[in-house]
Amino acid sequence: MDFPVAFHIFGKTILAHPLFEAVGMFLGMRYYFYLKRKSKEKLSFNISAAVLIGATAGALLGSKLIGNLENPYLMFVRFSVQKFWSSNTIVGGLALGLLGVELAKKVVNHKESTGDLIVFPLMLAMIIGRIGCFLTGIYEETYGIPTDSIFGMNLGDQYLRHPVALYEIGFLIILWICLKYIQKLKRYPSGFLFQIFMLSYFTFRLLLDFIKPRVEILGNFGTIQLVCICVIIYYIYTMKNTQSTI
Repeated sequence: MDFPVAFHIFGKTILAHPLFEAVGMFLGMRYYFYLKRKSKEKLSFNISAAVLIGATAGALLGSKLIGNLENPYLMFVRFSVQKFWSSNTIVGGLALGLLGVELAKKVVNHKESTGDLIVFPLMLAMIIGRIGCFLTGIYEETYGIPTDSIFGMNLGDQYLRHPVALYEIGFLIILWICLKYIQKLKRYPSGFLFQIFMLSYFTFRLLLDFIKPRVEILGNFGTIQLVCICVIIYYIYTMKNTQSTI
């Protein structure tokens, strides 16, 4: 396989990453609206709009900000608008998207959970997006460090590297199965599925980034890992209180 993989559509060459990212977001949103129609819990227009705006604004800002802070030197010394706009990370999007939702809920005085319904659509979008990351190889910052293990793959630079995008896809599939099992039990408080998803994913990313190239900011930890630690602490604290939900 030659990296980066590209597709020729209507006479134009489109890289796999933006294509799969767009498909993932589209299918994720369609899945979300499908689940929302089936859900017995109905939110008013004002609450739904506030949550959507908060999540979107927070996710957009977070993905860009944390993505650029992975390498503070490029952010503050060699800043460019193009580089800022092209740098993204799902960790930042989830973390600040969470903050945006919480702030929006405070504005409209809504205290109930709004997160469980988005869990599986979000995971679907992430899985499809990570396929695009894998097909891009080393040409996006979603590849692993060189390895001698049996999992090593040539992602476009002749080195055998950890295919971290495939690791993440495998993790999300396993997490999907576990959360579906919990969902069938129907013995959990509102917001629990989302809390488990966030705690599990950020713990996974904290560990995964040890086998990814990174700029060490504090000790052996990069920016994304520091964000992961903050979110993990937040959810360990909130899960002790059954009233604290997204």
